[in-house]
Amino acid sequence: MTTTNLKRVLVASDLDRTLIYSPSALALSMPDEYAPRLLCVEVNEARPLSFMTETAADLVQRLAVAAEFVPATTRTRKQYRRINLPGPIPRFAICANGGHILVKGHTDHDWNAEMRRRLADGSVPLAEVREHLAANADPAWLRKERVAEDLFVYLVVERGLISEGWVKEFSGWADERGWTVSLQGRKIYAVPKPLTKSAALEEVVRRTGADHVLAAGDSLLDADLLMAAHAGWRPGHGELADSGWSAPHVEPLAIAGVAAGEEMLRRMLAVAEA
Repeated sequence: MTTTNLKRVLVASDLDRTLIYSPSALALSMPDEYAPRLLCVEVNEARPLSFMTETAADLVQRLAVAAEFVPATTRTRKQYRRINLPGPIPRFAICANGGHILVKGHTDHDWNAEMRRRLADGSVPLAEVREHLAANADPAWLRKERVAEDLFVYLVVERGLISEGWVKEFSGWADERGWTVSLQGRKIYAVPKPLTKSAALEEVVRRTGADHVLAAGDSLLDADLLMAAHAGWRPGHGELADSGWSAPHVEPLAIAGVAAGEEMLRRMLAVAEA
């Protein structure tokens, strides 16, 4: 059933290394006495895991009032639910790179079934990709293999030991079979091409009736999300910045780390409130 909302602006944002940051990704390059106050927004196994600045926390709450705020993450539903962003639970959230839509925190099973139909039509099965990785990944740099929601796979690797040639070769193999490969920090993602944040975003836009979409993201898996928006932002770090990716309506920031997350929120709020 189509839902409606008086808010006409929708903000779809990636989370990790876009709005929230692990300690290693904070990039606090200023003198210690000038470092921003941080708010912990994720705890895993009793350990603080992800942070945003206190100013960013205030901006998120204001953004949720001014627009339909939709987190859009590659995280699984379980990983997403560890995050405790300030403000109310978003009405919609995109998880598993578009494989799941959460409605007020609950899984929309009809959407997941639709996405699985698209995967069956547009890409080889997950099992075939895992078999290839089992035969070709080098134990010298492979630390873990993880399957996310039975939709895609990612490897945790020792980045300094893996060659660019291996990633390029795997990317070519995957591309021919309807999959996309993305190297993000210490993780290599292999994701079916039909499994996109923009596909889920299109469905959320349809349900909300939003007529202006803003987006933010830092990785190759966010490129389609940014392209689906009327205006977007990317930080000065991450896969998109490193590759020089650009689009006419996407503003690249020079700022990196947690300060970039705060600045992107500030700019999205300015547009939403206008």
